[in-house]
Amino acid sequence: MRAFLLKLIALLALSAPAQAFDTNAQTAWVYDMATGTVLMEKNADQPIPPASMSKLMTTYMLFEAIHEGRVQPDTRLPVSTKARQMGGSTMFLNEQDRPTVDELIKGIIVLSGNDACVVVAEGLAGTEEAFSRQMTEKGKELGLTNSVFANSSGWPDPRHRMTAHDLGILAMHLISDFPELYKNFALTEFPFDNRAPANRFNRNPLLKLGIGADGLKTGHTQEAGYGLVGSAVQDGRRVIFVITGLQSDAARAEEAERIVNWAFRQFTMETLVPAGETVIEAPVWLGTLPKVGLTTKDGANVLVPAGAQDQVKVEAVYNSPIPAPIAKGDQLGQLVVTVPGAKNAVTPLLAAQDVPEAGFMGRMKGAVLRLGSKAIDAVGG
Repeated sequence: MRAFLLKLIALLALSAPAQAFDTNAQTAWVYDMATGTVLMEKNADQPIPPASMSKLMTTYMLFEAIHEGRVQPDTRLPVSTKARQMGGSTMFLNEQDRPTVDELIKGIIVLSGNDACVVVAEGLAGTEEAFSRQMTEKGKELGLTNSVFANSSGWPDPRHRMTAHDLGILAMHLISDFPELYKNFALTEFPFDNRAPANRFNRNPLLKLGIGADGLKTGHTQEAGYGLVGSAVQDGRRVIFVITGLQSDAARAEEAERIVNWAFRQFTMETLVPAGETVIEAPVWLGTLPKVGLTTKDGANVLVPAGAQDQVKVEAVYNSPIPAPIAKGDQLGQLVVTVPGAKNAVTPLLAAQDVPEAGFMGRMKGAVLRLGSKAIDAVGG
């Protein structure tokens, strides 16, 4: 593959360099969805007790069941004695209740109901043990490579483990796979049957701050400390973050707000190539056209640390000349963006149009021209 350096229009005027974020969390992962950039990670692949943050997996399983038509939002599920006996945060369900799926979604997300999780697990899989196995299997399908689920609620269990990275991937799936149902994560209150007025508020400390936060889930046990899987959107950019191991509710709230402010203030998103625009024209070998335009599917965006805009390097990498025939949409190379202090961003380069193979005379002409070029090179070398 040959690399061709592209000249780009200057981005922004220089400003103060982006500052590294020194988090107080024991494990952390911060990710920009618009550009696919990991902004910060700390012990992100270390298995940890996820506490109630693992309820996101239970929620994903329930969202998927709705999507597949196995249950509807108004489907009612029975409450077992096991569910009623769950401690910790609950909806205060009893065996006479038949909560709807919609109520259970809100009960899990807003009230962090351990009883609601057991009701969902038993309603979808028969037993919580079977549901936990299904959660682990589904997690592997979603790319959660270091997650094992022993229960549906995050109740302390030495087998029940996730990583900050896996929690972030799961958050992305919830946002992307079920955008309509995801809106439940922004609810700030759910007074279920007025059974527990003091437990009707969402524990996510960011939802009322006006900073674009719309999810996802807090967690706390003595072993895990205080954690949060959060997400916020500002100016078209969505940031997902995971923090765990904080010492108090107040420390969690402070750290979460600091991370959101840092992620949006210390980085700017730049559109290097708009969707559908030709990046470069590459020579074609033995085709009906001498060149083919190379483009991207969705354009190319890059996240640039403040003060590093003049250090961005963009290269189109492809083999030249490209042999015909070429079909529109064929991947012919890569657009590689190098940003200081970050992993290279790689975007596939696709053929912008069809280029059929030339006929006999066209191929003969191409061969003669190529031989002539080699002869000139030999004489002039």
